[in-house]
Amino acid sequence: MGDHGDDYTHGYAGLPVVAVPLPDDVEPPDPGAVAWRLSEPYGSISESSDSISDTFDWLFEHVDTAKVTAIVIGDWEDASDWSGMEVVEPLIRNADRLPALRSLFLGAMTFEHCELSWIQQDDITPLLAAFPKLERLEVRGSQGLRLQPMRHESLRILRYESAGLPAEVVRATGECDLPALEHLELWFGIEHQGGDSTAADCAAILNGARLPSLRHLGLRNCPFTDELAVDLAHAPVVARLESLSLSMGSLGDAGAEALLSGQPLTHLRMLHLDHHYLSEAMTARLTAALPETEVVLTDARDRATDPSWGYVAVGE
Repeated sequence: MGDHGDDYTHGYAGLPVVAVPLPDDVEPPDPGAVAWRLSEPYGSISESSDSISDTFDWLFEHVDTAKVTAIVIGDWEDASDWSGMEVVEPLIRNADRLPALRSLFLGAMTFEHCELSWIQQDDITPLLAAFPKLERLEVRGSQGLRLQPMRHESLRILRYESAGLPAEVVRATGECDLPALEHLELWFGIEHQGGDSTAADCAAILNGARLPSLRHLGLRNCPFTDELAVDLAHAPVVARLESLSLSMGSLGDAGAEALLSGQPLTHLRMLHLDHHYLSEAMTARLTAALPETEVVLTDARDRATDPSWGYVAVGE
């Protein structure tokens, strides 16, 4: 789930996407039958608006927002300079006008507009508090991103796409009580971009005590995948997972050995290891050990020039 090259202009949360504002001669569709995409007007059908704030105004003026279930926030002005609060605050302020909102993507922009590592976000805690029935939240970019430990009864999917996820966000995520959460995905990124996490920061997530419904865990784009694999080998959360992704990271033979030597993984439907640094012998061992599991081992990388280091897929 999720690709930082997707700007969600065609589909999101199982719904077709409609970008606003619509031309004057086009009737808005059923508000709950589409995902509404809001972004700065540059390159859009209409050039009459000045900022993403105007697209919010258009949405509330022309659409019965009480029926809106999905919103995609795309580009906003100076996304690399201005806080993501510019787009979060209007949502919070109008939460009572969006009672049916269940799916939200913040920052659906590609590198043509702003590099992943440059996208400015903000504290998403007030947003989650304002939408207690929100089921899906996805955040692209992590400059300025913050989260405070909280309880949210409804959230089923939480994803962070990042080139440098702050350790405090990783720890806070594990400290949140999320009883309905089924899918959790973190892209760690690199220290140069603010990704100062270590495997120890994932302890509460791997314990899983506050995530009783978790079935799909993605610990992706990680420069310390081997260390994570050692902890995953005995992590309580693994036993109830249906899928585990360590893709886009630096998994090498040492990490794979830890996985094979630890608790059984045969219950997994999928083990996603795309973008890895495994030897051919180890990939053969993995597939032989998990004959009933779909083991994804595409995009093998070459570690021969520096066996101690593996690059993550997205560091910019």
